[in-house]
Amino acid sequence: MSDASVLFRLRQFLLVMSALLFVGTLVELWLTDHSETFVQLIPFALCGLGLVAVILALLSPRRIALLSLRAVMALVALGSFFGVYQHLSNNLGFQRELHPNASTGDLLMGTFGGANPLLAPGILALTATLAIAATYYHPSLRAKERGEDRA
Repeated sequence: MSDASVLFRLRQFLLVMSALLFVGTLVELWLTDHSETFVQLIPFALCGLGLVAVILALLSPRRIALLSLRAVMALVALGSFFGVYQHLSNNLGFQRELHPNASTGDLLMGTFGGANPLLAPGILALTATLAIAATYYHPSLRAKERGEDRA
């Protein structure tokens, strides 16, 4: 098997894994009823947008699709970090409400182990990283240098 064939399969694998992670995250968000406030709807939108970008990159791996994929994945990663922040701040607020006289150390321990899981929003950053990795040294992105557009 040639190096080009291996790279093609690896890129396909990374994009398919990204798509599956987006779908899995959507299902988990739905099952946990993550839709009580507007802010809780943001990951639904990010997953939907990310899934569309991944599917376009899978079906038509042209330069514009891959650059769009990178831009969307950057947005998804930013949304992921915002989600971690939201979970942290909600946990901290809850800890302050429960234990108003607690020390800073106790508040932090309660914040990191609170009801809102800190790493749950991180799955979007991981998914975005996998999708971006699939575009690393992609022939369609290098084709611009040679003056052609490759699939």
